Amino acid sequence: MTIKRLIIVAVGGQGNLLASRVLGEAALLADVPVRMSEIHGMAQRGGVVESALVFGDARSTIISDGEADVLVGFEPSETLRALNKCNSKTVVITNLAPLPPFTVAIGRGTYPDLDTLQDFIRAKTALLIAFDAVAEAKKAGNVMAVNMVLLGSLIQTGILPLSDENIRQAIKTRTKKAFVEINLKAFDLGFAAAAGV
Repeated sequence: MTIKRLIIVAVGGQGNLLASRVLGEAALLADVPVRMSEIHGMAQRGGVVESALVFGDARSTIISDGEADVLVGFEPSETLRALNKCNSKTVVITNLAPLPPFTVAIGRGTYPDLDTLQDFIRAKTALLIAFDAVAEAKKAGNVMAVNMVLLGSLIQTGILPLSDENIRQAIKTRTKKAFVEINLKAFDLGFAAAAGV
């Protein structure tokens, strides 16, 4: 089996860890070897949360600079910050709804221009799938379902050795019952959004 390396970056509270757990569960269902690691940073204060998932017979969860096959960013500036993990063959999926850091709010920082950010990512990678995942999550019924929207987009690319059925089953077992239907709808919306980009 070809090894596939995935980096997921988000801001604390966006559901990165749940997305990683759903992918891990789906890999188990598909009998695909998977290794995972997480960096939490100052997650409870809106800091960075990064997950690394390696699918296939790899010995390590470490994804060095330039090694990621796919990068999924829940927040545009965090996607940009993680671009060093990518190479010219990497596929990048990013939410375009910004969550500016505190430094921007108090005038001590500048948020990157979204058009410039997208141009920069496109110039360095094979494919950029960029859309407003927050808007799709709202359509599903809960703004917090951004993680499931982006999972849908990720699975639509066909990069990972996981089927949409594996993910659906993992969503049913890994998310609270009250959110299963919303999460499944968010997954479908993300899948469709990636197909249309």
